[in-house]
Amino acid sequence: MTLNVDVTRRLLAAGLDPGETGRLVRGALDEDLRYGPDVTSAATAAPGAQAVAGVVARQPGVLAGLPVALAVLDAAGLAPEAAQPRRADGDRIDAGSVVLRIRAPLRELLGAERTLLNFLTHLSGIATATKAWVDAIAGTGCQVRDTRKTIPGLRALEKYAVRCGGGVNHRMGLGDAALIKDNHVAAAGGITAAFRAVREAAPDIAVEVECDTVPQVAEALTAGATLILLDNMSLTQTRAAVKLARQYPQARLEASGGLRMSSAREVAETGVDFLAVGALTHSSPALDLALDLVKN
Repeated sequence: MTLNVDVTRRLLAAGLDPGETGRLVRGALDEDLRYGPDVTSAATAAPGAQAVAGVVARQPGVLAGLPVALAVLDAAGLAPEAAQPRRADGDRIDAGSVVLRIRAPLRELLGAERTLLNFLTHLSGIATATKAWVDAIAGTGCQVRDTRKTIPGLRALEKYAVRCGGGVNHRMGLGDAALIKDNHVAAAGGITAAFRAVREAAPDIAVEVECDTVPQVAEALTAGATLILLDNMSLTQTRAAVKLARQYPQARLEASGGLRMSSAREVAETGVDFLAVGALTHSSPALDLALDLVKN
């Protein structure tokens, strides 16, 4: 579907594909209407009635997803220019903050309410969790990265929410970067063989090698790898891997597996460059936001 010009501009500014986002929000709205029209809103809202509403935070957090919320309103047939953002994605918000003000036909607004909030609460939850991790390791020089552990169909939006929280994205799919894991190593017959095979097949993309032990790190570095994933290593192993990698100026290390926020700073202070946190997208709780009607 084609979105409003202003909504399209906002999505592009956020690094989101308008066509993909439009199809996603249209599908989400259609899901609610699959079994018939919105009987509750039709029965309770007078025909032609107009409404003013605010999307209000019920708890503090970090906001993410406003351009997607505007796309929902657009796809629902509501004039997006009637929606006025009061805050910006990436903002810290307090309980009681009004993040979006909407003036629209009441029936249509009520029909779009849950879809709009589903996107906004989910993405804001991811941004809030990401910001907590970023704050936990502030000043160490280490960055928080996401993974491909995303809800099918929502990867672009979830990774956008990670950016809103101050994190950085890992690869978006299987073709924009290579990650050599244990099964690839087994298939190729070793780390060196796997690295060389991938580098020969795709010479222009980034290649990361997963290592479980310090000797594997040494082998990967010797093979030419400049990005190493340290999988479930202890602090002692991680420090040894960092010391080894310092002999290779281009090498970057990413700690992964079983990371906890309570120990995140200790891991970051070993000298690794990234913490890979799959929980950002697969386990972050939604941030509580609600749509409240305002009396005219």
